[in-house]
Amino acid sequence: MTTSSPAALWTPPARVRGVLAVVTGRGERAPVYERFGRRLSADGYTVAVFEADADAAATWLAGIDDLPTVLVGSDTGAAAVLRVLSQGETPDGAIVAGTPVEVDGADEPTDEQRTACPVHLGVLGTAESRTASASVERAPAAPDLAAIAVPILAFHGSADAVSPIAEAGALLSAVPDLELIETVDGLHDALNDQSHRSVAASIVLWLERLRGGDVHAPVVRPLRQAQGAVGTPAA
Repeated sequence: MTTSSPAALWTPPARVRGVLAVVTGRGERAPVYERFGRRLSADGYTVAVFEADADAAATWLAGIDDLPTVLVGSDTGAAAVLRVLSQGETPDGAIVAGTPVEVDGADEPTDEQRTACPVHLGVLGTAESRTASASVERAPAAPDLAAIAVPILAFHGSADAVSPIAEAGALLSAVPDLELIETVDGLHDALNDQSHRSVAASIVLWLERLRGGDVHAPVVRPLRQAQGAVGTPAA
């Protein structure tokens, strides 16, 4: 079997704690995810990028020994990841962001619809980061999503005009094991928007739980939470 190589790869400086295969969305090339890849690799996770090819990403992950293995998709890449999972691919988990509800006849999102992060806007404006939109696919229907056998962590911006969060959340609710995180006032590119640091931190916390064998078992949890004025101890 011939397996496509990733278009970009970031590896940890020391021990590998897991492997992520990212599937790009509309008009995206691998450099769009350089900041994401560098940040996650610094925390011990190998990050590979596949340009609009979820099947190649899943096949590549299947040959990886480092656990956990996780598929990641943004925009139509998220729809493609959900499709391969519904067809029986079983990495240890998946992360989706900005899952599109409707792509038929829809224009590609503008840069301003995608992000309010000035750094990410600069990346999107470079020729090496963008390409003509390839053919896109819709997210699977609810019965197919219900067949997904791995846990999914989903991010969606509360101000996403490309794929409204209420509609996306209703679609994703069919996934049996789903954790949906809202990026407050966030736009479509949830992995690379202004809250990218908090999103990356949330991903690492989820990955560490996944590594532990039970994605629902916390690794850290608050025992006290401040109430009222700063310096006032909790009751």
